[in-house]
Amino acid sequence: MSPREMRPREDKPPFSAADRRWMQRALELAGRGLATTDPNPRVGCVIVRDGQVLGEGWHQWAGEPHAEALALAAAGESARGATAYVTLEPCAHHGRTPPCSEALIRAGLARVVFGARDPNPQVDGRGEAQLHAAGIEVHGGLLAQASRELNPGFFRRMRTGRPWMRLKLAASLDGRTALASGASRWVSGEASREDVQHWRARSSAILTGIGTVLADDPRLDVRLEGERVRQPVRVLLDTELRTPPQARLLAAGGPVWIFTSSEDSARRAALEARGARIERLQPLPQLIERLGAEGMNEVHVEAGATLAGALLQEQLVDELLLYVAPVLLGNESRPLALIAQPPDLVSALRFGIVESVRMGEDLRLLLRPQPSHPAQG
Repeated sequence: MSPREMRPREDKPPFSAADRRWMQRALELAGRGLATTDPNPRVGCVIVRDGQVLGEGWHQWAGEPHAEALALAAAGESARGATAYVTLEPCAHHGRTPPCSEALIRAGLARVVFGARDPNPQVDGRGEAQLHAAGIEVHGGLLAQASRELNPGFFRRMRTGRPWMRLKLAASLDGRTALASGASRWVSGEASREDVQHWRARSSAILTGIGTVLADDPRLDVRLEGERVRQPVRVLLDTELRTPPQARLLAAGGPVWIFTSSEDSARRAALEARGARIERLQPLPQLIERLGAEGMNEVHVEAGATLAGALLQEQLVDELLLYVAPVLLGNESRPLALIAQPPDLVSALRFGIVESVRMGEDLRLLLRPQPSHPAQG
C-alpha cells in the first residue's frame, strides 16, 4: 500500500478523551507560532506517558528546530516508550532541518498520534510510513480540521500553488469605507486597528494598490510592541509606476515588491534605489500564483474599492475580514468594493459568517465565500 493510500480516518477510534485533550494542547502550542513560522506550517507537539507531560514544543521560526525536536529535547531519555501528539504528520525529508520522523524513531517512541496529513508532496504519507516501518504505532486524523484551520495558506499553497487570500475591509453600517472626499481616518475604532496588526503579522505578504498608496501613504508594516516581528513582504500593484520614492511603504522596513506595466526606466531606477523589487504586472490569477511560487502562504489584502472589487469579482478571495463600525456615512460616500451588479439575487456573491467578534465599538466579521443560492421553484 502506498503512503497516499494510507489515509487516516479523522476523529475515529482508537482516539480517547485523553488523546483529544493532549492534541488540543498541541494545537494551543502550535498557535504560538502563528506569526513567525512562515513559510513553514504552524506545528505543536506534546510527549506524554501515563498522563504526565514529558516534553512540549512548537515550531517557532522557519529554519529553527521543529516542534517534535524541541519536545524530544525537553523530554530527554524519558521519551522512550511514550506517546507523541503532533498537530501535523511528522516530516520525512531533509530541508533546513533533519526529518522529524527519524528523530521520533531514534527517541524510541511507542506511539505517535498526529492531526492532519502533511500536504507537502515530499511528506504526504511518507512520515507515517516511516514510523510504521520502524514498529511505532501511528494514528492520524485527530482534530485534523483544527490543524488545517491553523494553516490555511500552507494547505492551499501545497495543494494548488496559490496562497490563501484574505481581504480586509473596514466599513460603516451602510457599507461605505470613506467620505466622497476620500477621508477615511478613522472609520473603524482603535481596537479594530490594533487587531489588524495581528492579522498582518501572520501573513506572508500584504497586498495593496497604487490608489491606496497615493491617497493614504500607508506603511503597511507590522507594529506590535514587545514582540519579535517578521515583516511581511509588501506587494504593490502600480500599473504606471506612480509610487513616490519617498513613500512610507519603502521606508518602513522589510521587502517591497512592485508589479507594473510601465517601461519608465528612470522611475524604476529611483524605486529600486529605495530597495523595491520591480516585476512585470500580470493578470490577477497569474499574479497570485506567482506569489505562491515564492512560498507565500497567506496574503493579506488592504486595498481600495477597485482592487477589492476585482479580487471579489474574479472569485480570488478565500476569506473576508470585515470591520463594521456603528456609523452611517451616506449614499455619496465611497463603497466597500466596485463590483458589477448581478443579473439577479441568485447570482449574487454570498458569504458565510465563520466568526463574529466585538472589537471595542466595532464588530469584526470573518466570512468565507458560499455557493450562490439555487433557483427557487
